[in-house]
Amino acid sequence: MRAMILAAGRGERMRPLTDSTPKVMLAVGGRPLIEWHLEKLARAGVDSVVINHAWLGEQIEQRLGDGRRFGLDIIYSAEQRALESAGGIANALPLIGAEPFLAVNGDVFTDLDFTALVPHLARLNAPGPLAHLILVDNPEHNPEGDFVLAGETVTSSGAARLTFSGIGLYHPALFRDVPRGHPARLAPLLRTAMDQQLVSGERYAGLWIDVGTPQRLADLDRLLTSRTAS
Repeated sequence: MRAMILAAGRGERMRPLTDSTPKVMLAVGGRPLIEWHLEKLARAGVDSVVINHAWLGEQIEQRLGDGRRFGLDIIYSAEQRALESAGGIANALPLIGAEPFLAVNGDVFTDLDFTALVPHLARLNAPGPLAHLILVDNPEHNPEGDFVLAGETVTSSGAARLTFSGIGLYHPALFRDVPRGHPARLAPLLRTAMDQQLVSGERYAGLWIDVGTPQRLADLDRLLTSRTAS
């Protein structure tokens, strides 16, 4: 099973921390943020992880290497400029392969057990369902939410909106019309698929943090450090 970690963002809101360090390499609980993802993916049975990078990407490769110490095979998808989420995934598809895969934003933290998502991969197929999204309650910085969960179907309109966690399962066919090497956002692709009822989802009520500012990074670091000490 393959997964992808999206790690190409510049991290403007995290400056000056990200002036010399990639956002996913910032430490929380004594280790880089991205390493928490890698360990969880390995425990879920993932054997190969594609990591895209742009800003200071060589630091990511130097730290993580080939992934052997995590029990993983890490493959890197280097971008000359950040291609945004859909563009980064489309560019990396030759490395990911033709099967459905798990993708997670490198700048979020969660205690979600990725193993619980594995059964959903088998349900994704073209021209059938193309994506399964993990949605969370709206944080303070995104009070209006992103999408609506109606049973197990995700729609782009309606009340009681939830926030997309940055964790999703995708069939490669979702990205077939995205030209490689060109920036493209994920939300428009998902909304188009939602209009065709091709996106399922679930709400996760556990720990999830968008580590998008120095303050949220510091808060998460304190939380994880206290857990380690207790």
